Amino acid sequence: MVYCQDKMLEQRLRQLRKKAGWSQQKLAEKAGLSYNVITKIEQGVAKRPSIQTMMKLADAFGISLDDLVGRRNKNNA
Repeated sequence: MVYCQDKMLEQRLRQLRKKAGWSQQKLAEKAGLSYNVITKIEQGVAKRPSIQTMMKLADAFGISLDDLVGRRNKNNA
């Protein structure tokens, strides 16, 4: 299971997707991933997405991997 700063990845991904106003299908298209991958992550079925998948998601949102998982710099926390 991939944990974010204060939420699990599936919650963080859903939060970012909804903030962008995207459906799961739209996120899949923007990230170059299948709809099934997105739904499995958001449902918590895919517990450990590959680094390539995580990079595609971060790129789709225009954020860093750290931002995707909600990681903050210890100096700025």
